Amino acid sequence: MNRREFFHRTAAAALLPLALDKFFPSSLLAGTLDMDDADALICKKKFEFAVNQNLAGRPINEIIVEIGKTFLGTDYVGHVLEQPGDERLVVNMRALDCVSFYENSLVLARCIKMKKFTFDDYKVQLQFIRYRGGIIDGYPSRLHYTTDYWFDNEKKGVIKVVTKKLFGDENVKLIPKPINFMTTHRSTYTQLANDRFFEMVVKQEEAINNRETFFLPKGSVHLFADKIKTGSLLGIATNIPGMDIAHTGVAIRLENGELHFMHAPNVGYKVQITEAPLHDYLAKNSKQTGIVVAEPLEPAA
Repeated sequence: MNRREFFHRTAAAALLPLALDKFFPSSLLAGTLDMDDADALICKKKFEFAVNQNLAGRPINEIIVEIGKTFLGTDYVGHVLEQPGDERLVVNMRALDCVSFYENSLVLARCIKMKKFTFDDYKVQLQFIRYRGGIIDGYPSRLHYTTDYWFDNEKKGVIKVVTKKLFGDENVKLIPKPINFMTTHRSTYTQLANDRFFEMVVKQEEAINNRETFFLPKGSVHLFADKIKTGSLLGIATNIPGMDIAHTGVAIRLENGELHFMHAPNVGYKVQITEAPLHDYLAKNSKQTGIVVAEPLEPAA
């Protein structure tokens, strides 16, 4: 079991299946197309939906929600990015884990805002967001820890981590250290058999541990839910030793005003919106301790 599968097993939510035929044909889902062609077709359908709905004229957080909803009902798949061989850009819009769900929603939203509607445009943005500095240079260049991922994308002007700003110094807590899950579970990461990669990840963990990342404890989420924008990215902090974030997804405010959580929950489930509001969802999982909030930034033209 690798880290993604390990921490996704801490997530639990009610199933909310929705049909995908509205967005792409069932023949695609049956695997009758080449996988790259299948992903290109899904991407094309997402962009056609965006143009038809005039999404480019809306704020990026709202676009993330609308694109996220087009993934509802998509199957969950664990360790989607862990592929043998040299590090390369893995594209899979046919099945998602929690990271690739919010990542795809964010990437597509950025493309839509910039009015860049080709599959190549999508892949350029995907690489830019997924890799340290946007450059693929071996396994350690991929941003593995969520807090590191968000730190790098904050530097790139993609997002802004706003937890402390939203909730105030007196209401947040520091994510516990050390964060070292990957190197203390080396045998579960095939690529870390490479000593050079292992030492590079050790150094990355050291850098993470020299930063301060704050979370809002889950018992306070209901008090501040009105401060969280729909379409914000949510990282769920955890008490699992060595780990920073146990699960990720997108905040979504429903018509009744309640804040819910849109995510890819776990093996055997599909992308869904929690039946319960966010604070109730968190309360049901003893491994989840609170939330880190990142707001997407409008991309430069």
